[in-house]
Amino acid sequence: MVRSSDDTEKKNLVKKLKDVEISVPIVYGNIAFWLGKKASEYQSHKWTVYVRGATNEDLSVVVKRVVFQLHSSFNNPMRVVESPPFELSESGWGEFEIAITLHFHSDVSEKPLHLYHHLKLYPEDDSGSLSVKKPVVVESYDEVVFSEPSENLFARVQNHPAVIVPRLPSGFSLPSVPAEDADKRRRIDPKDNPLTQWFTNFSEADELLKLAAARQQVQAQIARVRRQLTLIEGQHQQQLKPPSEL
Repeated sequence: MVRSSDDTEKKNLVKKLKDVEISVPIVYGNIAFWLGKKASEYQSHKWTVYVRGATNEDLSVVVKRVVFQLHSSFNNPMRVVESPPFELSESGWGEFEIAITLHFHSDVSEKPLHLYHHLKLYPEDDSGSLSVKKPVVVESYDEVVFSEPSENLFARVQNHPAVIVPRLPSGFSLPSVPAEDADKRRRIDPKDNPLTQWFTNFSEADELLKLAAARQQVQAQIARVRRQLTLIEGQHQQQLKPPSEL
């Protein structure tokens, strides 16, 4: 029977890679600029809340859209951002908690990820003076892990700088990546974001990425050893059976 290309593509979309994990390091937080002489009682700061790659890489390879839930005092407090950079800018005077929901592409995960960030406008140190030149920056690092990705997803993200993937067994064949995906990746460069100069430099980020990749390889190796032990145990039990049961 000859399988159509559409059938093959659908099969790759749902075919899972057992005992495999991919991870996406992310940073979320806010930058707040004091308006100085332009500040008023209710408009003292201009701020931006965002979700970015740990090294400021494009997250749209896995993230479809991000929803920011602001304080109810804002007009249209639920803001949806459907393309990178996943950020939202506003102005105001008060600090409050922002709920951030990441929605992923259908081949990544059907479940959204909920994050919470407390908007900071003022320096942590009470003695710190406000400056129109140096903003307040508050960021958190996290790592989103996806277990048993589909072959199609793995093929799509395996060479993307925002995603950490383990090494698959030699000779393992993955579906080809559509050319338009590669073109889109080249067109989007979040590193051109003017806020980049203020982003926190997570000096341990590279080491965290390496540790995450090593952890995935160890987990895959453990899974392979377990399968081999199960197979050997089954063969041993078969050999112990009396001739009458064979």
